[in-house]
Amino acid sequence: MSLRVWDERVVPRLTDLSLRGHEVGEMREVACAGLTGRVLEIGFGSGLNVRWYPPEVSSVTAIEPSDLGWQLSERRRARTATTIERAGLDGQRLDLADDSHDSALVTFSLCTIPDPLLALREARRVVREGGRLHALEHGLAPDESVSRWQRRWEPVQRAVAGGCHLTRDIPGLVEAAGWRIQDSEQSYLPGPGMARPWTYGYRLVAV
Repeated sequence: MSLRVWDERVVPRLTDLSLRGHEVGEMREVACAGLTGRVLEIGFGSGLNVRWYPPEVSSVTAIEPSDLGWQLSERRRARTATTIERAGLDGQRLDLADDSHDSALVTFSLCTIPDPLLALREARRVVREGGRLHALEHGLAPDESVSRWQRRWEPVQRAVAGGCHLTRDIPGLVEAAGWRIQDSEQSYLPGPGMARPWTYGYRLVAV
């Protein structure tokens, strides 16, 4: 199997399976709370956030590069009254007007976007003044004993997980893109210590 086939046909299914559990679902619910109006979702994937959209969300502009990921989201999209439109493949270049959205959402996607800073800047451009960014991501751990292993494993992770990075400084990227963090939580997900290079999570809200 070629790497391209792996990335296009296998990785979206593995991502859907690995990120739809109960504990992650609870985190998604918290991350989506407070979204309002027209929402830009970068990295829509298989639609795992759809069930957690609050009623204040009027529509979602979905940015998703994977055709298979979009196909996997079909049933979830069919079960919601929220209007969801796929409007692009690349979060780094959004064909959307300035100040055209009320909120932005990104979950477990900044790790794979080639230039996450550019994507966050595009979101900042598209979201109106006073609108908020809600993010749920994994990234660089603060403990050297863990981050050392993240650096060692990252080349393998990128190769087998669709370009996923383990060492991105999510709060630093968000602030560098012009957002101001209002609320944040950081912690390891429950699990064995050997899994910690993959499980340091960030949940944040920025304006």
